Amino acid sequence: MSEIKKLYGLIGYPLGHSFSKKYFAKKFEKEKIADSRYENFPLANIDLFPDLLKSHPNLAGLNVTIPYKEKIIPFLDKLNAPAKAVGAVNTIKFKNGKLIGYNTDIIGFDIALKDMMTNSGIIPKAALILGTGGAAKAIAYVLTKNQISFEYVSRKSGPNKLTYEQLDRPKMEEIQLIVNTTPLGTAPVTHRCPPLSYNHLSDKHLLFDLVYNPEKTVFLKMGVSQKSVIKNGFQMLELQAEASYKIWQLP
Repeated sequence: MSEIKKLYGLIGYPLGHSFSKKYFAKKFEKEKIADSRYENFPLANIDLFPDLLKSHPNLAGLNVTIPYKEKIIPFLDKLNAPAKAVGAVNTIKFKNGKLIGYNTDIIGFDIALKDMMTNSGIIPKAALILGTGGAAKAIAYVLTKNQISFEYVSRKSGPNKLTYEQLDRPKMEEIQLIVNTTPLGTAPVTHRCPPLSYNHLSDKHLLFDLVYNPEKTVFLKMGVSQKSVIKNGFQMLELQAEASYKIWQLP
């Protein structure tokens, strides 16, 4: 067996839902990258991060998932401009003893959304972002870049946030795109979904779910029942994973 010179991995908690380890194992095998390995590192608390670094000195790069995309930032030495603007990190590059934060969710969502718009012929002018976490911030960045206005939706009211109860028919008819950034509907608890008034949806709506397991969440199934155009998070996930690996290979 080849010596493992470069160790990559994923931090978050829990990690039972993650596809990253299998994805990179297949990638390394297919591309004959024998000196690298990818592992899951479930951290029950972000304060365990320094211990992880000490125990794995051959770490060359990490991905970051729920719930640490924002909490990881104080542990990093630098953020690139988009990650700094978003305030969330999902990729860490190890360079000359420094930890640099990036956000490849931006890249993945931007390409996946443009594919969805091209294929459907629907160009949204207004959107709703369900959830307010680190992933939601990346989505907001991309929507702003594409000149799509948006509002956040949360269970609790707050500044610049709508509640689900406020999403009546007039509000739903104002928007053309709904992006679910919450984990609702993720396996194994697949029966859950954001509490929208789905009967207000139509064939003029795009529903994008960052969840990819199951392939079709209840959120997406409810969209199909109203003839809305749907897309899950798998393409975005693959795109962000490839973008992460490119960043790790930069000199």
